[in-house]
Amino acid sequence: MVMETSENEAGNTYKEDHFVIAFYNLENLFDTKNNPYSLDDDFTPKGFKKWDNKRFFKKTRKLAKAISKIGEAHSELPPILIGIAEVENSEVIDKLLNTKELQEIAYDYVHFDSPDERGIDTGLIYHKEYFDVLGAMTIPLLIDGENGERDLTRDILYVHGRLNQEEVHVFVNHWPSRRDGAEETAYKRIAAANTILTKVHEIRSKNSSSNFIIMGDFNDDPKSESLQTLMDSGLFINPMKQLLSPRMGSANYKGRWSLFDQIILSHSFLNYEPGYHSFKNAHIYSPEFLKEWKGKYKGNPFRTYAGKKYLGGYSDHFPVYVVVKENK
Repeated sequence: MVMETSENEAGNTYKEDHFVIAFYNLENLFDTKNNPYSLDDDFTPKGFKKWDNKRFFKKTRKLAKAISKIGEAHSELPPILIGIAEVENSEVIDKLLNTKELQEIAYDYVHFDSPDERGIDTGLIYHKEYFDVLGAMTIPLLIDGENGERDLTRDILYVHGRLNQEEVHVFVNHWPSRRDGAEETAYKRIAAANTILTKVHEIRSKNSSSNFIIMGDFNDDPKSESLQTLMDSGLFINPMKQLLSPRMGSANYKGRWSLFDQIILSHSFLNYEPGYHSFKNAHIYSPEFLKEWKGKYKGNPFRTYAGKKYLGGYSDHFPVYVVVKENK
């Protein structure tokens, strides 16, 4: 496996049979309307963030620019699959894909509303010329908080599709946060891992050679128990695990890098037979335009807000991606 720490070191090595699969936490891509059924009041014109149409459209244009360039050093195409997190609804995805940077690309998407109390969901953007959706559903994450009440968190998005001519099963995740403490909430993310494994075993019972892509913001690093729960099944490789270092990750909190954003692949992506896709390399997409350029946060992801202060950036996460080769 070839591992690289950032796009800046990648070099222009793309080939026409190489394809990019990405994941990007878009950091609170809300519309400007108040939804009375979710906690989105901050992201309204009169709310805490003073979130208005001008700021919304500026953010969508910036995110579209970033998405269009992910993996550009490795493929002549933009990403053919992009898992996304923290989108409020299908309307914001429509507006994202209708930006100047993305509207000429044959993108479509899969999205379902989830029970998350803030109203943020996951989605899967796909290039229609290279991916066909065969079926899609949400998988509820049924866990309770310490008070015994149901934890209203994001569903897991499951999409069954055909990548070029190869069937794949894609899971897009945004696992429960660490807001109440990493150790205190670890059981929730372990439950998410086991929920995926239950579905994976169900699929494999019908076809043991099925191909899986598990991507998302896991709110855990590669060595955390939740991710190890997936890896201990012996079914997957995690090409992201060597990308985390004290100097680099996909997000930075209080001066410490994390790699919560990951893409995990089934062992089938190590095949080199015709008709299959083989894994080539994994990356964090962190060009200079996605970074803070000065001050004590220089080099961190250039985010939209720092608390109440509007910065006008992209996201508090860098995108991550893998490159696969279509074997012919």
